Amino acid sequence: MADRAFDAADRAALTAGARAVAQHGLVVGSAGNLSVRRGERVLITPRGALCEAVDPDACVEIALADGAHDGHGRPSSESPLHRAIYAASGAGAIVHTHSHYATVLSTLVDELPPIHYAIHALGGTLRVARYETFGTDALAEAVTEAMEGRRGALMANHGAVVAGHDIEHAVHLAVTLEWLAGVYYDAIVAGTPAILDETDIEAVRERVGAR
Repeated sequence: MADRAFDAADRAALTAGARAVAQHGLVVGSAGNLSVRRGERVLITPRGALCEAVDPDACVEIALADGAHDGHGRPSSESPLHRAIYAASGAGAIVHTHSHYATVLSTLVDELPPIHYAIHALGGTLRVARYETFGTDALAEAVTEAMEGRRGALMANHGAVVAGHDIEHAVHLAVTLEWLAGVYYDAIVAGTPAILDETDIEAVRERVGAR
């Protein structure tokens, strides 16, 4: 196998991201996983690990093409999902969560609309990927389809996933997605919320770009 592409700093950053995800309450138990990409290599959290207690040395380096690794540790069962998203995008990091409101909404709606302009960071309206069994190529395909042109998606009866420039950005997007999901859920429970349109979101993009 080729020389490892990731050093101790990369592993520390990935585990710091995992702790942040846990601290924000975006995972339950060992659910959820994170990864970073460098070229044709991916560093991913180990299978069955608690996000708040991931050992940096336990994170597993795999090949983007086929998921092959050197046999030290077991990569997350959602490795096919991470690899598929990387293959379809220029993302540098991925965070997959089972956050509460995103999961609730994934059982109720087909999309998370622009309830707040912060959704511009995720590309606009977020689709809900069809349900498929966890850890399968079918799930990876469904999610990559839902993420086309977006930085995130909800996963029906499952959770949410986001893709960022780096692990800090991906964690920020995961937190933002869950906040948006919570706002939308509370709004639809209370009544019929006003939804921003694409013109509104484009104006936000332009404003952010100007700054």
